[in-house]
Amino acid sequence: MHTNDIISAICRMRSRLISHFGENAVNADIAKYIDHTNLNPNSTKADIAKLCAEAMEHKFYAVCVNPYWVRFAVKELSSSKVAVATVIGFPLGANLTDIKIAEAQRAVSEGAEEIDMVINIGALKDKEYDYVADEIQAIVRASRGAPVKVIIETDLLTDEEKVQATKACVKAGAAMVKTSTGFVKDGKGATVEDVKLIKETLGDATLGIKASGAVRDYEKAKALIEAGATRLGTSSGIAIVKGVQAVAGAY
Repeated sequence: MHTNDIISAICRMRSRLISHFGENAVNADIAKYIDHTNLNPNSTKADIAKLCAEAMEHKFYAVCVNPYWVRFAVKELSSSKVAVATVIGFPLGANLTDIKIAEAQRAVSEGAEEIDMVINIGALKDKEYDYVADEIQAIVRASRGAPVKVIIETDLLTDEEKVQATKACVKAGAAMVKTSTGFVKDGKGATVEDVKLIKETLGDATLGIKASGAVRDYEKAKALIEAGATRLGTSSGIAIVKGVQAVAGAY
């Protein structure tokens, strides 16, 4: 078969897929990595209902919502396999540990299946590594088996601090290291370089890596997965599976 014939055959197959399944079939393989996210402070019930409907339609792994919306999201997704994740100590990480513990306990009691917590960034920078690890461990215990993804906020850290934060996650029994909140002004968010550094630091540890922040298109999402990300946190999930660029301001 000539090259032109092969290209034509691929194009016909792509057209049939789109005709039968819709445009999303082209990049549907990446949907299983995505935590479809809405952490906007002005989100309404209609916004969260829309988020959940989109997650079910595109078969995303989870939705990630603010704690206020956990109970509602659980109800909206009760007939699906989409998990509900929420954030703790978000977005600054500077709450006292007992407040974070209370947040985690309440979230789990309302049905949250995954917990994304922000570390105490200032404590890490002060080299209070035991404090950081102990706090993560306290949230892991408070979450009663729900996987804890630890947001280390890479935009605010040196490479050495990223290494130390990752080691604290391992020590504390976290499920994943998460790069970013997506809320740092002018931040880069998730980068291939940071994902590689975290993966290298993890070594044989079985923790996953959640790349989050400024993940707005398929090519970047794919590059992050190839670098070692096992989950993607993004408000641009639909744009990613459709292979288009998300609108400015998405996280």
